[in-house]
Amino acid sequence: MIEKIAQKIESMSGTYAGYDIFSDWVKALAISISNSTDMIRGKTWQAREDQYMDIARKHGREIMEGFSELSEMLIEALDQEIQDVLGAVFMAGNWGAKSTGQFFTPFHVSMLTAATSIPKEISEEKPMIIHEPSTGAGGMIIAVAKILLQRGVNPQRCMKVVAQDLDWKGVYMTYVQLSLLGIKATVVQGDTLTEPFDSRKYPKERVMYTPAQKRMLI
Repeated sequence: MIEKIAQKIESMSGTYAGYDIFSDWVKALAISISNSTDMIRGKTWQAREDQYMDIARKHGREIMEGFSELSEMLIEALDQEIQDVLGAVFMAGNWGAKSTGQFFTPFHVSMLTAATSIPKEISEEKPMIIHEPSTGAGGMIIAVAKILLQRGVNPQRCMKVVAQDLDWKGVYMTYVQLSLLGIKATVVQGDTLTEPFDSRKYPKERVMYTPAQKRMLI
């Protein structure tokens, strides 16, 4: 499925490169999930809605319909197997070689790290708090969720995540995947070292809460 998604994105390229198609699809999907599950439609909601409409005007109806097909493929891929689908798609498209210098850790490496880091005893009554200072596409968090499932523990009940990244693309990728997996997470754009997340002070426009964190279903 990962190769199919990457191939679909390349087939949609033309006026815009595959890298741009991928980036705008993930951003549009993140905004769609966030805004459709927000109870309060204030300035932040409207600003994101405007960004979504900018993407729609940029690409037109045919590409936006393609975005819907990509989203369905992503959901199917995550249903088939819990993994860092978006990170793998990004690398499969060879977009990691772009001038951004952004690369994503292979999921098997994240799995190994998670397996050796998670405490043996996890209680659903006392959720595990995870702080991810450089989230990328959320691969490490997804790996933790998969390890917990393998141990017979529901990650939707025993995980609370704060994931932060300087790059908005990483924020959107993490937000989309954790939202679709039903993980309670606060996903933040910013430099963890100079701007550690503080819910009382952080600009609202740079914070996204997954539907599970909002106690909403998608």
